[in-house]
Amino acid sequence: MRHVVVTGGSRGLGLGIVKGLLTQGYRVSTCGRKETPELQLLLTDRPQSLFWSTCSIDDEKQVERFFHDAVKWAGEDGLYGLVNNAAIAREGILATFPVNETRRIIETNLIGSLNCARSALRHMISNSVGGRIINISSIIGSRGYTGLAAYSASKAGLDGLTRSLAREVGRRQITVNSVAPGYMVTDMSASLSREQVGQIVRRTPLGRLATVLDVVSLVDFLLSDAAACITGQTIVIDGGISV
Repeated sequence: MRHVVVTGGSRGLGLGIVKGLLTQGYRVSTCGRKETPELQLLLTDRPQSLFWSTCSIDDEKQVERFFHDAVKWAGEDGLYGLVNNAAIAREGILATFPVNETRRIIETNLIGSLNCARSALRHMISNSVGGRIINISSIIGSRGYTGLAAYSASKAGLDGLTRSLAREVGRRQITVNSVAPGYMVTDMSASLSREQVGQIVRRTPLGRLATVLDVVSLVDFLLSDAAACITGQTIVIDGGISV
């Protein structure tokens, strides 16, 4: 069985990715700042297939400990894939945005993903069997959005990491790609009014928001053998709104 680490897997998109990978037969390790009731149910139902630990990915020592424990739990399955999903977003105009919040966003979304990629690669390279790294980015990283300057910068940095790291580890048969969702049917879009959602849907060629299942299906594909020659790419999944 292939073992995949998913960061930020206790809720939202991360939890959806965890559920999807378990359904596909992967063994999954996930981490987050705190456990949720939904995750507790999964841990009860899938104790042999799912490992959980609290971890703040902006803390390098915690990340190293999490990956050590996850790989130890997986045993001979080692580590095949990493889905860098954990992220935070705070909205506000940059001129008045608190410096500590800017730092927190960059340290979690970008530095945290670098920490996880570093730890994952150490295990993947020692296994000498290749692997997959998938960074969950956002169309905001390339398109921008008012009030999300720090978040946009962190996601743009993540796409840069994807391209450079793909060159760095390609000879070891490790692929690195970004998945960049647009507006999605998640807790984040739930904060929008019905009128705002309607405007977004009308501007979208497919006439709907992306769903968690849409993203999960793409992640599953990029982890598969069918995607063995795809690397260094940022794949947008937004119903065409950014065209």
